[in-house]
Amino acid sequence: MKKNNKNSKSPTRSTKIRRADRVTIGMDLGDKTSRYCALNAAGEVIQEGACATTKKGMAQMFAPMPCCRIAIEVGAHSPWVSRELKKYGHEVIVANARQVKLISQSSRKNDKLDACMLARLARMDPALLRPIRHGSEEAQKDLITIRIRAGLVEARTGLVNAARGLTKAVGERLPSCDTDQMDTEKLEKLPADLRESLKPLLEEVASLTEKIQECDRKIEQIARDRYPETQLLRQVSGVGPLIALTFLLTIEDKERFSKSRDVGCYVGLRPKQSESGERQPELGITKEGDVYLRKLLVQGAHCILAKRAPDSDLKRWGTKLAGRGGKNASKRAIVAVARKLAILLHHLWATGEVYEPLRNSQAMAKSA
Repeated sequence: MKKNNKNSKSPTRSTKIRRADRVTIGMDLGDKTSRYCALNAAGEVIQEGACATTKKGMAQMFAPMPCCRIAIEVGAHSPWVSRELKKYGHEVIVANARQVKLISQSSRKNDKLDACMLARLARMDPALLRPIRHGSEEAQKDLITIRIRAGLVEARTGLVNAARGLTKAVGERLPSCDTDQMDTEKLEKLPADLRESLKPLLEEVASLTEKIQECDRKIEQIARDRYPETQLLRQVSGVGPLIALTFLLTIEDKERFSKSRDVGCYVGLRPKQSESGERQPELGITKEGDVYLRKLLVQGAHCILAKRAPDSDLKRWGTKLAGRGGKNASKRAIVAVARKLAILLHHLWATGEVYEPLRNSQAMAKSA
C-alpha cells in the first residue's frame, strides 16, 4: 500500500526560503566554495548547500533572499564577504570561531557541521560567537601598504640572518649594524670568494631597503593627506606615522570604545584570567586582536623606555616597574607600557588634547 506523505517534510529537506520566515544562516567560508545552512524560527534546517566564494556567487545566492541574519567565520574572505552581504540588506555577524570551543574544538569538525553550528549559535544569541568588527573597504586598502611594508621587513630580516649565519659557518663575521644599514660594503673585510658568494644576497637586502623606504614615504603621505588625526597621536615620543596610522586604521572608529582603557583589552595586552575561589594565578597576556598593531605598540614601548628617550610620565612608570626586579621584570614592563600607550593614544584621539609628557609628575610635585 502506497503511503501518502505529501504533508510531511523532513527537517533537513532543502526548501525555498520564504519572505515570512525568520531565517538565520550560518556559512563556513572556504577558499573556493562556502557551505551554508539556513534555519527557520523554530530551529529547523530549511535549506543547505554551497556557493562559490566569489562576488558573483554571493550575489546569485544571497541577493534574491529576503533579509536574514547571516553568521560567518573571521578569515581571509570575511571582510569583503561581510560587506557584500550587507549590501543585500542582510544582518551579518562575523564570528571569532577560535573563541567558540563548540566549533574550534569539535571532534566532528567539517564545513557542513560548522555552518550548522554557526547558524544555531547566531539564532540563540550572537554574543556567543564573540563577534568582531571589520573595517571599511577604504581602511582595508590603506592598510595594504602597511602590510606590504611588514612583509618586506620580514623578508629583509630573513635574508640578513641568512647572510650572518652563512658567514659564521666559515669562521667569519659580518659587522654589527641595523638591517637597514646592511649592504655590499659590509663585505669588504671578508675573503674574496665568500664576498662574491654573498654579494647577490646583500644586493637583494639593499633593494628591499629601498622598497621599504618607498613604503615609508607612502605611509607618511597617506597619514598627512587622509588622516590628519595621526598628528594627535604623534605627539607621544616613540610614535611615528607608521604606528599612528596603523592604530587609526585598525580601530577606525574612536567611538567604538566607551572608555579608553578598553583598547588595551582589544589589542590583547591584558593578562589572562583563570580565577577559581581564592586561586588567582599570574598569567601572560591574551594576545587577542590584531597581531601587527600589538607588535608596533611593543616597539613603541621599547622606544619610550630607551635610555636616550625624552623624559615622560610613561617612561618613569615603566622604568619603576622594570626596577622591581624578579624574573622577566623588564619584559613585563615593556608589555605594561605598550598597554598604557594604546590607552593614551585612544585618549588623545578621542579628546584632541595637547599631550603633556610630565603632567602627572608636575601635578604631584605641586601638591607636595
